[in-house]
Parts: sequence; C-alpha cells; structure tokens
Amino acid sequence: MRHTFMEALAEELARAGVATLRYLFPYMEERRKVPDKPAVLTATVVAAVRAAAGVAPDLPLLAGGKSMGGRMTSQAAAEHPLEGVRGLVFFGFPLHPPKQPATKRAEHLARVTVPMLFLQGTRDELADLKLLKPICKKLGERATLHVIETADHSFHVLKKSGRCDADVLRELAETTAKWAEGI
Repeated sequence: MRHTFMEALAEELARAGVATLRYLFPYMEERRKVPDKPAVLTATVVAAVRAAAGVAPDLPLLAGGKSMGGRMTSQAAAEHPLEGVRGLVFFGFPLHPPKQPATKRAEHLARVTVPMLFLQGTRDELADLKLLKPICKKLGERATLHVIETADHSFHVLKKSGRCDADVLRELAETTAKWAEGI
C-alpha cells in the first residue's frame, strides 16, 4: 500500500475525483514473502470493502487493485457480491504467470455481477492481450478493456512512446473516473 506506484496512483485518482482506501494483505503486513491462502486474501478484500463503506458511506464504491490485489477482489466478488460495490477496477489483471499464457485465472470472472474495468499494458507479461481480449468480449457489457500502449505490468512505457510514467498514471486515473461516472 506504500509502494511508490500505489501512492502515486492514489494521488492521481484523488486529482481525478476518486477517493481511495489502501490496505495490506496479512502476509504483507507481516513482511512474509509467501502470499496468504486465497480464503484469507478474499476475506481481507471483504473487510476492506466494509471499511471503505463505513468511512465514506455517501460515496459510490468501487473495489479493485493492482495485480494480485485486483484478482483477489474479483475472486471475492465472484464468491459473494461485495455489498455496495458498483464496479471493479483492475490495474494490471494478472491473467497468467510470466511466459506461461493461460486463462484459468479468469474462469471466476463469469460469476462477477458488477461492471469491470481492465487497465492493461500492451507489454504486460502477466496478461497476453490475445487471451484477455476474448475474455472481456465474452463477459459482454460487464467488461471494459482499456489498453495502454507500450506499458508493462508496472505501467512503465517505452521512451519511444513519447510518454512518461506520470502521463500513464494520469491516464489510468482519468479513465477510471470517467468509467465510474458511467456505471
């Protein structure tokens, strides 16, 4: 939650009118390298959603996260609707491990009932767009895919793109805010 990317993204989201609540999974809080079991991770997501709703009951509620945080949010939403959540936002959905293209990690998305926004880079080694695009298409109107040209999983772009990380963060935040207004 205190990672440079997460702090910068939270600042950009705030500029775009989107408040954030960042939290840590137990294994991160305890500084362990091995992630908790999925049940613990999804329970943490549910607790964070409840906390966000309690802190800002009058604001529209989105849930999501970066990489595994987003995937665990989608799994929590697939297991049981996240009360009050209007949509899910994924900043780099980890569809598969690096250099191991597969779609198994997306099977649960069919059970998510709220709109989903996928923000993905064209160089993301954890989400081959040739696999992710058909998944989003199959999810229909519930899925929106926004592609960031030359961005990797950390949303770093190539110099030749003429853009910098700050430009990409702004695009992520503004895209999220605009999408949220439409759901």
